[in-house]
Amino acid sequence: MFRLEGIDHVALTVRDVARSVAWYREMLGLERRYEEAWGNHPAVVCVGDTCLALFPCGAAEPGPGPGRNAIAVQHFAFRVDRVNFEAAQAALRERGIAFQFQDHTLSHSIYFSDPDGRRLEITTYEV
Repeated sequence: MFRLEGIDHVALTVRDVARSVAWYREMLGLERRYEEAWGNHPAVVCVGDTCLALFPCGAAEPGPGPGRNAIAVQHFAFRVDRVNFEAAQAALRERGIAFQFQDHTLSHSIYFSDPDGRRLEITTYEV
């Protein structure tokens, strides 16, 4: 058996790479990495050791394409402390981005969408 260290990246196809890079940087504070090596294929934005690889639609890696029966990412979540959980809600309100709060008993989460309608979650275990 082998031991995983954690998630390295999540690969996403997006309609507009530049718009998505800007949104993830401005809204969630992710930083752009590997631009010199890879340019925009993929555009990589990260927080800590966890990254998103943003591919333009139509240029995704080979495999099943989008469709009614395609396997897809439902949502992905970023973990924060309580102070940043409150700050995230304020930032979303400030930008007019709708979100839903959910109490999971052991954690609290807010759910909202990126520019392509992909569902995101910010969660805290400091309840």
